[in-house]
Order: sequence, then structure tokens, then C-alpha cells
Amino acid sequence: MKSYDVIIVGAGSMGMSTGYYLARRGLRTLLIDAFDPPHREGSHHGEPRLIRHAYSGHPVYTEMAIRAHQLWNELEERMEAQLLVQSGVLNITDPNRYSFKERMATAAKQGVHTERLDADEIHRRWKGLRLPEHFEAMYEPAAGYLRSEACVDAYKALALANGAELLTHTAVCGITAWKGSVVVETRNAKYHGAKAVLTAGAWFGSLAPFVSLPVRAVRKTVGWFETNASDDFKAGRFPGFTLNTEEGGYYGFPDIGGAGLKIGRHDTGLDWKPGEPFLPFGGLPEDEEELRSVLGKYMPGASGRLAKGAACKYELTPDEDFIIDRHPQHPHIVVAGGFSGHGFKFSSVVGEICSQMVLDEAVQYDIRPFALSRFARQAERTPSIAQGGD
Repeated sequence: MKSYDVIIVGAGSMGMSTGYYLARRGLRTLLIDAFDPPHREGSHHGEPRLIRHAYSGHPVYTEMAIRAHQLWNELEERMEAQLLVQSGVLNITDPNRYSFKERMATAAKQGVHTERLDADEIHRRWKGLRLPEHFEAMYEPAAGYLRSEACVDAYKALALANGAELLTHTAVCGITAWKGSVVVETRNAKYHGAKAVLTAGAWFGSLAPFVSLPVRAVRKTVGWFETNASDDFKAGRFPGFTLNTEEGGYYGFPDIGGAGLKIGRHDTGLDWKPGEPFLPFGGLPEDEEELRSVLGKYMPGASGRLAKGAACKYELTPDEDFIIDRHPQHPHIVVAGGFSGHGFKFSSVVGEICSQMVLDEAVQYDIRPFALSRFARQAERTPSIAQGGD
């Protein structure tokens, strides 16, 4: 049985980043993935992904987003390639549904510049938008988007260059642990590690009962739509965006290189479990319909022919906050998951945090909001329907 300092189960964005930081520190590192990252079976495919800094919820998100941006810039320097495009991000809302006031105040305290724009100013800057007069937006000029698959590839190249080993197309069949040791079993072999990091994304259900997270895997769809002949929605002119309306919560990106404007929906989605069939884009009529309808209403110039569609997987926690913690029974095993559709931008800093936890170093952020114990407290305060019986 081969032995390593640390074994990482799940080599997507979080796992690959963690593997790089640990291998760079000289640890004998093994990464295991059921596929060959970057791949289409998780949450990182279908470029790009937003990166923004003005966050709601706990202030640690803004702190981590700022650090993540720094680490992405460092990765760009090491790879001599552009991975982050500072396009700005326009967060549009119906103020009757949501206000950015608190988020902007939190951002200002941490030095993040934002602008509050009314509908007239939004229309003046981005003429392709068609918004009701009472709509408003929070604009982040320093935000933008990440080339997600290129980011995973970059961490992969650097992890391997620093001595990490990567097993692809290798599903984990079981994990056993005792004090100071862990054994990870695959179909063909077993591997021993002094420590482990579990970053299995939407596939965490396959690791039960060794670890059981309150994570719900959900099928999500995105589409790329042809834009009109104007440059209103082209990269370099149009920013990344979020859109919070009565139709739901949406996010998207400009037309990059003629690929079409990309749009997806953050809320809703179809539950999925590892081992079940996974419907491709177009498997349900609403895959295209709900995306096209919101474009037709608010961005009619970007509601042309569907250029392509994709389906990926969210891993949702009940509160949509992350899980970054140690295994409840095995503190030498770090668990990171439940990134709830907004985690990719943080994968650089999450990798740094997980590596610090493996090395028993101090983490510079207050990650208590990401503790597993919060779910037990929430259950005590608010009994679920299941707990109450039928």
C-alpha cells in the first residue's frame, strides 16, 4: 500500500488548489478523482465564473474574496496567462425584493469600491438593458470573471510540477480512519495517508456513511445565446451580471469571442444523487424556455438563437453557506464542500485554507460560520418536518 502525507479525494477546483498548496510545501500529495479534471461532471465546467467582492452574509466572505483575487493574480503570474478578466460586475435588482444597502456598507468597511446606480444611469452605460424605472444596481468595477477550466488546469499543472500525484478515472469506494491515519480504497488499490482532505463536491453522497454532509446535489442549466449585431453585449463593453427579479435569481456573462451571452439561474433546479441518470441540457422544456424568457424581457438584444447549453451540478447546503471544517470524529481529515453555486471564485483561497488546516497552521479568517456544528444547532432551534413526523 503506497503511503502519502495527505490524500485529497475530489480534484476539482477546491481539491486541485489544495493539492497545489500542499505539494508546494513539500508534502507527498495524492489527488484522486472519479473523472479527469477539468471535466463536465462537476461544477467547474462551462466557462466562465463570476468573481465579486461585495458579499451579503458574514463579512468573512468579502475578506476571502479579496484574498482569492490576490491568489488568482499570483496564479496568472506563475502561468503567464490571463485567468481573471476584470470586466466589472453589475448586480441588478428590483428594490422591492432586495436592497444592496447593507452589502455596500460592509464592502466599504473593507475597502471594496461599489457604485449605486438607478435605472437611468444603468441604461445610459449599457444600452442593451431594458429595465423598469424603479430598478437599481450595485456595480463593482474591480470585479469580473474567471476562466474556470483554465484555472483548474493551471492548478493541476503546478501541483504535478511540485510533485503531487493524480489518479484520474478512479472512484473512491470507501474510506477508513483511525488516529493519525486514513486509508482510501478504490476498485483496484488502497492508499494510506497520514491526513486527508475531502472535496467531493456534488459527489459527497458517494462518501457516506464515512462522512454525511447536509448537502443537496442539484442539476443546474446554463445557455449561451446569440446577441444582435451591436456591441452592446460584447466582452470589453458589457460586464458580468446578476439579476434579481420576480422571475427569479439569474447570473451571466458578456458575449466572449462570439460564443454568445451566457446566462444561468441560481435558484430552483432538479435534485440529483450520485448514481442516478443526469439529464443533459434540453432534457426538460424549461431548460431553454426560462432563460430565453428573462432575456427577452430584460435583454432582448441577447435573446437570439441558442448557441449551446450545458448542465452542471450545484451542491447546496440548507443555508447556502460553505462547509470548511474537520471531520467530526477524525480531526486529521479536512472536509470542504457545500459551496452552493457561489464557491468557484473562492477556490484559490479555500485551497490555501485547507492546506493550512492540514499543516495545523493558524487560519487567518474566521471560518466558524462554515462549521458543521451549525446544522445541529439549527435543527435544535427549528425542528424539520421529518423530525416532526407525518
